[in-house]
Amino acid sequence: MSELAIDVTGLRKTFGSKVAVENLDLQLPRGEVWGFVGPNGSGKTTTIRMICGLLKPTEGEGQCLGFDFRTEAGKIKREVGYMTQKFSFWTDLTIRENLEFVARLYLMDDIAGTVDRTLDGLGLTDRQHQLAGALSGGWQQRLALAAVTMHQPQLLLLDEPTAGVDPQARRDFWDQIRQISGKGGVTVLVSTHYMDEAERCDQIAYLANGRLVVKGSVHDIIAQSNLVTFRAEGDDLRSLSAWLEHRPGVEHITHFGAALLVSGTDRALIEKTIGEGEAAGFRWQEVRPSLEDAFIALAGQAGRDQRWQA
Repeated sequence: MSELAIDVTGLRKTFGSKVAVENLDLQLPRGEVWGFVGPNGSGKTTTIRMICGLLKPTEGEGQCLGFDFRTEAGKIKREVGYMTQKFSFWTDLTIRENLEFVARLYLMDDIAGTVDRTLDGLGLTDRQHQLAGALSGGWQQRLALAAVTMHQPQLLLLDEPTAGVDPQARRDFWDQIRQISGKGGVTVLVSTHYMDEAERCDQIAYLANGRLVVKGSVHDIIAQSNLVTFRAEGDDLRSLSAWLEHRPGVEHITHFGAALLVSGTDRALIEKTIGEGEAAGFRWQEVRPSLEDAFIALAGQAGRDQRWQA
C-alpha cells in the first residue's frame, strides 16, 4: 500500500478556452488533515472532483488511494467520502431516513445498527426524527458529515463544509473531523476560506488562478513569505495608517481592533520606517505574521514570477 493517499502530477483541466487548473502536483500522506485554501475560482473544487474521479482531467496522471484516478474512478468512489459545498441530501426526509437511504446505496449489512452507531457518534440521536429541511446550517452539515463517513472511507474530501454556519458550529465540526481522522487514520482534504480553520490542518496547499502557489505547514508557509510584521498601538491610528501607506518597506497594513499591523519583506526598510513612527509617539512590537498576510504576499510574488503565468 502506498504511503500517499493522493499522488497526482501535471494535473490540468480546461473548459473550452478557460484554464481551471494548471500543472498541479499534489502529494498527501495517509492519515493527515490537509487544508485547501484559495480565493473563489482558484480551482479547488475542480481539483477535488478530478482527484475522486468525478471529473476527467485534460492532462495529468496519478493515483488516489492506490487507484488510477483516470481509469479506476469507480473503485475510488467506494473508498471516498465527498461532501459538497451545497447541502445535497433530502430535505423532506428525516435525519434517520437520509442515513438509512445512504446505507442502502452502499449495500451495507445491518443498516439499522450502522445508522444507530453513526447517529450516536455525531450527536444526532436526539434529532434523528427531525426533517433535514428544518435543520439549521450547522446541523445540516453534521448530517452531511455523518452520511459521507458512514461507509468508513479512507479519504474525506470536504468542499467548504462550514460556509455559512456560526462559529460554534464550525468549531464543533472541526472537532468531529479531528476525531474521525484520529480514530481511523482517515486522510482529510478540506477546502476553506477561513484562516483559523486552515491553521487547524497538518499541512496547507494554497491555490491561486488554478496554480499551486505554496504548500507546507503554517510555520513553513509564513517562513517562505519572508514577511516581517510589527504591531502599532497609540492614539489616532487612522492618521498613522495614512502616513504609512507610501512609506519605504510597508507592503501590508491591517487594522486589528485597537492596533495596526504593518508588514513587509524588507526588514531594514520597514524597521527604518517604524523608527520614525516610534519618534512620533506610537508603540511598536514585532509579532508573528498572520497566515492570511503570508498567503497574500506569496500570491503576489507568484503573480510577478513568469513561472506562474498562464
